[in-house]
Amino acid sequence: MFIKLHRNAEELIRLSGGRATVGRIRILSILLAEHQAITHREIEQRLPQTLQLDRVTLYRALEWLVAKNLIHKVTSDDRVWRYHANLELHSHQQHAHFKCTRCAQMICLDDLPIERSWPLPIGYRFQEIELTVKGLCAGCS
Repeated sequence: MFIKLHRNAEELIRLSGGRATVGRIRILSILLAEHQAITHREIEQRLPQTLQLDRVTLYRALEWLVAKNLIHKVTSDDRVWRYHANLELHSHQQHAHFKCTRCAQMICLDDLPIERSWPLPIGYRFQEIELTVKGLCAGCS
């Protein structure tokens, strides 16, 4: 399973036109394995001892993956960024997220698209919408 994720991550990075570094590949493979968005700290904990990246390098790799649209990041009221892999290259569309108010698990709600045709005042331009639905996950309810 890990080898398949590793190969998939490397291929996605190469298709994006980027350099497939060991750190980028490992970070993306960790996120591809997750079914929910995870924090910088959780990514750091999942890195093997042989590939411990300093925090700045990890943040830069995450920001590079976001810029290449390979992953997306979600913020919430606890002011912690969470990261999740985009399952299709360059096709991540804005969607809602669900955050458990008890365990802080955050998942994508891909089947709940965000309406982007709201009328804005003259001169205003749409850039981004963040929508987080809060409640209890299946494990906490």
